Amino acid sequence: MTHNEKLLYLIEELQKELPQFNGMKIPEDIGMQGRLLRTYMNMRAPEPISSEFLKIQDEYLKEVVEEKGIVIGDALPPSHVNSRIVLWNGDITTLKVDAIVNSANSTLRGCFVPCHFCIDNIIHSMSGIQLRLACDEIMKEQGYDEPAGRAKITPAFNLPCNYVIHTVGPVITKRLMESHCNQLANCYKSCLELASEKGLKSIAFCCISTGTYHFPREKAAEIAVKTVMEFLKTNLQLERVIFNTFTEEEYNLYKQML
Repeated sequence: MTHNEKLLYLIEELQKELPQFNGMKIPEDIGMQGRLLRTYMNMRAPEPISSEFLKIQDEYLKEVVEEKGIVIGDALPPSHVNSRIVLWNGDITTLKVDAIVNSANSTLRGCFVPCHFCIDNIIHSMSGIQLRLACDEIMKEQGYDEPAGRAKITPAFNLPCNYVIHTVGPVITKRLMESHCNQLANCYKSCLELASEKGLKSIAFCCISTGTYHFPREKAAEIAVKTVMEFLKTNLQLERVIFNTFTEEEYNLYKQML
């Protein structure tokens, strides 16, 4: 199977599971086909699927990751303030590190909104449907939604990193409160502690809660840098902590903090 044949196979198989899309014509444009596959993956409930589907999905996603280009976390230059801290602007799903952090929602099962721009959606889309299945297993065992400030770990499946650490940040609906700041600091602490407990050497943080959860970016960067710096003072397990930004504005905020 060629790369495009795999893409069509995956679309057709997922379409069979969604009666409302049965018989819908698949667009000829490759880019639109990719968005359609992501749409179906985003909408799909965490249910078992055939080993053949997973085999072809894994092959397809690995090819997508390779085409995007893999960034070796250990090769990124450290910051001047601390040789164990890195500031990097780019796509977190291309990073080869021990773990990347996902800013998740309280269900921890990923974003179900088709092709949404949030990091949760992007990570699940690039990892594959196994990630939602793994998260669903954790949440069924837990029996309640994930509170803000805690962390869970899963394999990364088709991402170049080894693990994904999921944490739920605070949601800001009106004004920022001290409790929100404490919850965000706890997100970073929980992720760092979990990574250290698992014997991981490197971790990459996205900008937790600053997207659809509306945490003020400057304050979030301040909390992130302060919490990580404090943790590294007493922890020697982690050799590299990467602050990953996706916009020039975020990058400049972290650069100023560091």
